[in-house]
Amino acid sequence: MTTEQILSFTVIAGMMAVFIWDRFRYDVVACCALVAAVALGVVPAEHAFSGFSDDIVIIVGSALVVSAGVARSGIVDLAIKKFFPNLTSLRAQMALLMIVVAVLSAFIKNIGALAIMMPVAFQFARRSGISPSRYLMPMAFSALLGGLMTQIGTSPNIVVSRLRAEMTGTSFTMFDFTPVGGLLTIVGVTFLMFFYWLVPERTKQNNSIEEAVEISNYASEAVVTGQSQMMGKPLAELLKLGDGEVVATAVLRGSVRMSPFPDLILREDDSVLLEGRSSALERVISGAKLRLSGKELNSSKGVQQDLISIEAVISRQSTLEGLTARGMALSYTRGVNILAVSRRGERVRDRLSDLVLREGDVIVLQGARTTLPGVLQDLALLPLAQQEVMLGTERRALIPIMILALAMIATALGYAPVAVAFFAAALGMAVFKAVPLTDLYKSVDGPILVMLGALIPVSDSLRTSGGSELIAGWLGQVAHVLPPYGAIALIMITAMAVTPFLNNAATVLVMGPIAVSFATTLNYRPEAFLMAVAIGAGSDFLTPVGHQCNTLVMGPGGYRFSDYPRLGLPLSILIVLVSVPALMWFWPVQ
Repeated sequence: MTTEQILSFTVIAGMMAVFIWDRFRYDVVACCALVAAVALGVVPAEHAFSGFSDDIVIIVGSALVVSAGVARSGIVDLAIKKFFPNLTSLRAQMALLMIVVAVLSAFIKNIGALAIMMPVAFQFARRSGISPSRYLMPMAFSALLGGLMTQIGTSPNIVVSRLRAEMTGTSFTMFDFTPVGGLLTIVGVTFLMFFYWLVPERTKQNNSIEEAVEISNYASEAVVTGQSQMMGKPLAELLKLGDGEVVATAVLRGSVRMSPFPDLILREDDSVLLEGRSSALERVISGAKLRLSGKELNSSKGVQQDLISIEAVISRQSTLEGLTARGMALSYTRGVNILAVSRRGERVRDRLSDLVLREGDVIVLQGARTTLPGVLQDLALLPLAQQEVMLGTERRALIPIMILALAMIATALGYAPVAVAFFAAALGMAVFKAVPLTDLYKSVDGPILVMLGALIPVSDSLRTSGGSELIAGWLGQVAHVLPPYGAIALIMITAMAVTPFLNNAATVLVMGPIAVSFATTLNYRPEAFLMAVAIGAGSDFLTPVGHQCNTLVMGPGGYRFSDYPRLGLPLSILIVLVSVPALMWFWPVQ
């Protein structure tokens, strides 16, 4: 063993130990490991930051933006309420999410399948009052399992097929992987359904200031229009759209104020006073096609403006204190609308236009993106953590879905690499305003991308130092004395152990020839050994950095590095126990 190999193993082992210790944030640990590797000469200085240009960084960052666009579109709410209105059991929700992700992953890029379904998981979590961490890691693992079912499901399967063609003259076909891969998917998803609790319930580690100051008791006024789906229906139907997070304080019919009984039938032009979080109010108002109170804001040429809604606090110096929105005629004089008001310790029961505003009230102010900052300054209003909210903004329901579909088609047909397709999709979300520019960089989880960029050159030192070939040599000495099932298990376990430090395709390129040499030396057929390499390389359940699906859920799920082996290690053991006899059954070695 050379000095460079010893140093490479030492840096990686030390880094993994600190990750498992879990006393420091993962991006700081990764950056320290990178600096140590450069200082020891394991990573050349000129390649120190090569990881930040790696495709994986682009894919993960872009997928987060795409997922945010899909979530913001509102299409997820509509799908859940239409197809699964009564799906409340945690296991039933998890089964739906994991099965859909697994099936999609068999035919499209697994990170794309995961990005499609992550917003659904967040909706289930919100409706059930459960942390998203319960859903996200099992979904990521299901995406990896689903990719094992077909030739195009994951990169290791494609590379193994090419290796078999080069070495035997015959490639694996599209569904040669299905018997074993399908069995592993069924067994793995079943395991995840019953043992998801092995991962502690987590909350997002990098909560923003906006989340810390979220207001829970906004009062808003919405009008039932002729196009509303709620006209002629009881008030209870309207409140269902808020999933228990919105209450009605009154219904105003002309000059008559009515109590908000659940069986009250709504009519056109009724004004409903609602109270709840701004996000929940937005779901109710957009889902029922209600119209918020206030004048429609247009530019001087009659063209609809780029409208945004911002939370702001009325300061002591504000000209709004002691006045009403009607009295100030804000929509005419300033071109803004007050959409909601929150008053600490008090329930607002008046029309927003007649409410006398006080110092300390928090309001949602709607206006043009270009002019609203100036209005806030003129009225001495304090933006609440610079937060932009969705209440009163237009949803573009179909655009995010179309953008994601185009990206997936482009990758499936080979028109564009995955990194380029997802980057273009993220750009499309910004260009078509599916994700506002102010929220674009909030969607990208910075610490995750920094961790990836720092870890890639450190992990690659295992290959550049010759450490991977050294492991292969040790492996060869052991495997020759084992029976067929033992050699297959050893190949698979080694691939599982190596793939967090090499990308899964590189793992196949390193381990594939070794597997074939075992088979040739022992007079065995190579198919089961090649399949074992593909399954091991595609079953990276032990770390958040070996596969982009695991990385994608780390930030939103609030997971720690040590959480992955808690669920991933028993799953990996199960995969080995099931796949070895299955491989020998479907792909006999003699």
